[in-house]
Amino acid sequence: MNSQRPAPSIEPFDSRSAAAERARVVADLTDTQATTLESLLAVLRSRNTSDASARQTAIDLAATAMVALRAVSDLDRSLTEEPVARAFERLRDDLRPLVRFGDLDVQFIEPPVNGRALPGEVAHAARAIVRGAVLALVEQAGVARVRVHWDCDGSNLLIHIRDDGSGDLTPDSPSVSRLTSRVAALNGSLRLEATTGWGSEMTVTLPLDVPLAPLTAAAAWGLSPREKGVLELVASGARNRAIAETLSISENTVKFHVANLLRKVGASTRAELAALSR
Repeated sequence: MNSQRPAPSIEPFDSRSAAAERARVVADLTDTQATTLESLLAVLRSRNTSDASARQTAIDLAATAMVALRAVSDLDRSLTEEPVARAFERLRDDLRPLVRFGDLDVQFIEPPVNGRALPGEVAHAARAIVRGAVLALVEQAGVARVRVHWDCDGSNLLIHIRDDGSGDLTPDSPSVSRLTSRVAALNGSLRLEATTGWGSEMTVTLPLDVPLAPLTAAAAWGLSPREKGVLELVASGARNRAIAETLSISENTVKFHVANLLRKVGASTRAELAALSR
C-alpha cells in the first residue's frame, strides 16, 4: 500500500485544495500569534500605562487571542471574496494595539468603497504583509508616524506604506526580505525606497487574479524523485511522521528532505512551501 501513494498521485486536486486550506490555517495562526505577542510587548513597554492597567490589558489580549485561536477553524472567508473596504477595516483592527499602546501614530488612507472585491487569499495576505511591513518600519529608530494607503486599479491591490524614520531600511534587511518572498509567492512586487533622514516607503502590488502554479513546475527547481514525493505530501498537509510512514523512510530523512526543499524553493516555512508548490 505504501508504494502506491494514492493521495498525492490519484487525487492531486483534492490534495492541492487541502494544502491551500492548511497553508492558510498555519499562516492565520502565525499572524495571530505574532500580532498578539507584539501587542503584549507594546502594552508592557508603554510608559503611559500603570502596572495594574497593563496587567489587565495583557490578560484581555491573551483571552481574545485564545477565543480567536479556538475559532480559527472557521476560515471559509479565505475561500470567498471580501469587499476591499471591509478588508481594510479588518487591517485597522489588526493594527489598533500598536496605535493604542505603542506610541505610534498610524494614518489610514482608505481605498474606494466601490473598488473591486478582493479574493480571500489576497485580502488575507495583504493584511499580513502590511502588518509585517509596519513592524519592520517601527524597528527603526525614531519612527513615530506611519501612513498606510490602499488603492485598487481593477486588476491589482496597490499598497503604499511610509514612515517618518531615519530612512536606513534596505531590501537586504531580514524583515524586508521575508516580505519580498511572501509578495513574490503571490506573483506581486515590492519596492522599497529609503532616504536618509526622510524615512522609508514601501510600495506593494498584488494581482487580484493570482495564477496558480501547477505542481509540475517543481521540475524547474531541480528536485530529485524522492524530494518531489516529499513535496507532494507536504503540500497535502502531511506531517513528518505520516510522510515517513508513506514513503517508508525515517523521520530524520524526512526532515533532511524538507530542509533541502525549503532551501531550493526559497521558502521559510512549510506553509510557504505548500503554497508555492500549488
